[in-house]
Amino acid sequence: MHRAYQSITPANNSFLKHKWDQLIYDRHRKKVKTVKAVIDNAPPKTYVHLHLKLKKLQMQEERMAIVERDNRILLDQMAHMMKTGGRVDNRNDYKQRSLNKTKRQQDLLQISHQNHAILQRIKSRQSHYNHMQWEQQWLVNQGYMMNISKYPQPRKTASKTKTKKATSSGSSQQEVKNTKSLSPQSHTQSPATNHSESNLPEVAV
Repeated sequence: MHRAYQSITPANNSFLKHKWDQLIYDRHRKKVKTVKAVIDNAPPKTYVHLHLKLKKLQMQEERMAIVERDNRILLDQMAHMMKTGGRVDNRNDYKQRSLNKTKRQQDLLQISHQNHAILQRIKSRQSHYNHMQWEQQWLVNQGYMMNISKYPQPRKTASKTKTKKATSSGSSQQEVKNTKSLSPQSHTQSPATNHSESNLPEVAV
């Protein structure tokens, strides 16, 4: 067999050359079989605790035990009801109580008193501004404006103001007459009223 072997490199003894080449080839094949891959492409390891969840099985067993205990208690109660005829206790004599009821009532009463006091102070408070005095001042200013204005007031508005003044003066005179007929003290008050009426500003047309 060594005679038919053709070596790649030159050798003096073809038998030994064939033996050595065969030995090198066997070593190479052995290394190829035992070599490890650079990239780990093997499937991951399977862990038992990930597939078989013992904690979940334990919780299921405990839940089943609780359900069986409740069912047994319910069955005993039903058997007792069947034997004794059964009675329903639907009465509830519990009265609702509050630990801070008196304190809340006292606070509510105090708040209501304070609100009432604030309301009374607001009602008894006098206004700081006198609207009657403002109205008189406005009439005076209106008379000044009519005196210094370039264009006079229209007749309609002037006639309206005159009729208002006439009606107000007529009503005041009628009140004065009524007071004279009722009491003798009206004679002393009538000049004052006439004086106050004379002090009103006149509007120039």
